Amino acid sequence: TASAPHTEAVVSTQSTGGNGMIKVNGVPIDLIQPPTLRYKVLDPVLLLGKKRFEGVDIRVRCRGGGATARIYAIRQAISKSLVAYYQKFVDETSKKEIKDILLNYDKSMLVADPRRCEPKKFGGPGARARYQKSYR
Repeated sequence: TASAPHTEAVVSTQSTGGNGMIKVNGVPIDLIQPPTLRYKVLDPVLLLGKKRFEGVDIRVRCRGGGATARIYAIRQAISKSLVAYYQKFVDETSKKEIKDILLNYDKSMLVADPRRCEPKKFGGPGARARYQKSYR
């Protein structure tokens, strides 16, 4: 299992031995909505090749967040899950190989983005902005 929080989207995955099936909330990965961001979710599969995913079934559960945050969180969770599976059930060299390919392409495939929304404070309309000062 691997998890990938991205802003408000929370994703958890479960990887087991199988025949290369990847499902997100019970839907095959090829049918993910919106179609414009579908290739972002397929990044790990396209980078590593279907051969590496053949023996692994990955089930992804996703909730919260907007469309883009969900897509990026799913993408990260799939990558983390495959690395964890290879570490536990296959050998260390192939795990390192996979990790290097993913990190060279995009660091956010394995490393979470720590930025979060800053809370609003008193004396202004937002987190940092203040109300306009008036002398009359």
